[in-house]
Amino acid sequence: MLKQFVSFFCIMALVASCGFGGPKKPKNLISKKNMVAILIDAKLLATATSANQSILESHGVQINRYIFEKYGIDSLQFAESNKYYAHKIKDYEEIYTKVTDSLERLKVALKELELKEEKKKKKETDSINAVTAKDSLAAVLVKKALNPEEGILISPASDKNSPLYK
Repeated sequence: MLKQFVSFFCIMALVASCGFGGPKKPKNLISKKNMVAILIDAKLLATATSANQSILESHGVQINRYIFEKYGIDSLQFAESNKYYAHKIKDYEEIYTKVTDSLERLKVALKELELKEEKKKKKETDSINAVTAKDSLAAVLVKKALNPEEGILISPASDKNSPLYK
């Protein structure tokens, strides 16, 4: 009998600790829209931190503090909101789908911008090369005109010693 009671008590304690309803809705719950924006910024800053951590540190940027100040929240409010949404699977999935979609669109937009910059740079390089080639051609023509050993390009009509008169 005692073993059954202990087993039953342990099972009930386990069930009670898991909580059937999940956490209660916090009074200062962060909206889904703001959670999406916060998570996007957090992901971008985390990526930037891994790539340029020394630069951020030298400028005194602390990711968490920056995000909390930007959105006017504190770590407890974020933790409670995150815990609440984590127990609401559909809401959490909706939030993360929007975050993922937004990051993908940002990635595509950045690729397009990169391609435009490459095209612009190529066009500038082509223009510079064309001008350089044109200048080079003009220099060759002038040099030939002034150097009679390479042949006369321009033969003045009054020049009786010109090969055209021979």
